[in-house]
Amino acid sequence: MHDKAENQDPQGQNGQADSPKPPEVIHPHEPIDLFYQAEGHGEMEHLGVGHGLCFAEIKALLIQKHGLRADTLIFLEDADDPLGDHVPIGTHVGNAGVKVHLHRCNHISVTVTFNGRPATHSFGPGTTIARVKHWAASEFGMSPEDAGEHVLQISGTQDQPSSSIHLGTLVTCPACHIAFDLVPEKRIQG
Repeated sequence: MHDKAENQDPQGQNGQADSPKPPEVIHPHEPIDLFYQAEGHGEMEHLGVGHGLCFAEIKALLIQKHGLRADTLIFLEDADDPLGDHVPIGTHVGNAGVKVHLHRCNHISVTVTFNGRPATHSFGPGTTIARVKHWAASEFGMSPEDAGEHVLQISGTQDQPSSSIHLGTLVTCPACHIAFDLVPEKRIQG
C-alpha cells in the first residue's frame, strides 16, 4: 500500500515544497450579496449585507424597506421551511451569494394539471418555477426530453412565469395556493 505522501511531488515548480492551499475564506468585511423576492414584489432585488447579521435582522430590514407585515417569514430559495431567526447569513453563502424569499404563507399548495390529470404538492414560497416543473414532470412520468418541451402556465391565463420566479411572487396571503397547467412550449417557427 502506498502512502499518499509518496505519490506527491515534494518540490513545486519553483523548487520549493508544496504546501496545501488553505480553504477559500470570504473576507468578513466584504458584503454578502443577498438576492430576494417577496410577497407583492416580483422582481429579484439585491442588497449587500454584513457577514455577522442573522436572518432576523435581515428580515426586519426588508420588512421596513418594503412595508411588509411583521408576520412575514424568510425562506432560502427552493427551501420548504422558513429559516430560524438566529441563523447567521454567513452559514448559507454560495458562489452567487444568498437567495431568499419573504412571505406570510408558510407553504403554498400547488396543483399542476397535465392531460386532464391533476397533481398537488406543497412548497415553500421561495420555490422556483423550475423546481415545481421538475416535480410535475416527475409526477407525470415525463422523460427529460418531453419535460423540456413543456412549460407551466397559470391556470385560466396565458401567463407562463419564468423558471427563476419564486412561487410566493404569484400568490398573496391568505390565498396560499396556485394552479398551473403543464402545456407545450410555444415555438416560433422561423
